[in-house]
Amino acid sequence: MRRISIVFRREFSGYFATPLAAIFLVVFLFLASMFAFNIGGFFDRGQADLRPFFQFHPWLYLFLVPAISMRLWAEERRTGTIELIATLPLTMQDLVLGKFFAAWAFSGLALLLTVPMWWTVSFLGEPDHGVIVCSYLASWLTAGAFLAIGSAISSLTKNQVVAFVLCAATCFLLLLSGFSVVLDFFRSWAPNMVVEGLSAIGVLTHFDSMVRGVIDLRDVLYFASVIVAFLVINTAVIDWRKAA
Repeated sequence: MRRISIVFRREFSGYFATPLAAIFLVVFLFLASMFAFNIGGFFDRGQADLRPFFQFHPWLYLFLVPAISMRLWAEERRTGTIELIATLPLTMQDLVLGKFFAAWAFSGLALLLTVPMWWTVSFLGEPDHGVIVCSYLASWLTAGAFLAIGSAISSLTKNQVVAFVLCAATCFLLLLSGFSVVLDFFRSWAPNMVVEGLSAIGVLTHFDSMVRGVIDLRDVLYFASVIVAFLVINTAVIDWRKAA
């Protein structure tokens, strides 16, 4: 844990050494608020809840998370610092976990800055705070899953633009797998096993379940499995690159 914390501190502080952190936080807060108020009909619904606010988070992460994850390993490979890091008394697992947790903590900071929205609905009415807590957890887990995917993809290339596009495309496919329109299309002609399989791997299926205020162990295990699987892939790729 001490070695991971060293990498974590280095990476987390690195976000604030450039304008990236400020740009990401401002863009995330602006778009999340705009979608909630303008598209989600926050005031028109006449309900004191944050569902219109959270329902757009996976789609925001589709573009914002790759912007964070694309530099995790691609930048190290482009500048050649990955060879220097590999000589340090750190394992590949330490590096992968430290970088991932730093990026995940940064996305958590962005979510933390949206707490005034919670205060707003609490002032306007009597929301179900348990549902809001579940929604924050669902949003953070979704960000973590996308970051793990982006980290693994970033380790495959030196080009940050390529890493961004591949991460966004992969996450988009996972979102489509759980999208109701896509499921209805397959449901009209495909066997139930196919439809259930697509629903099971779809991010929105598990995200929407948690946003409704239900914390099902299967949903938590889904996000945990995606994170662990892609971090294992990330570690394997870095080890392979190091050996090569």
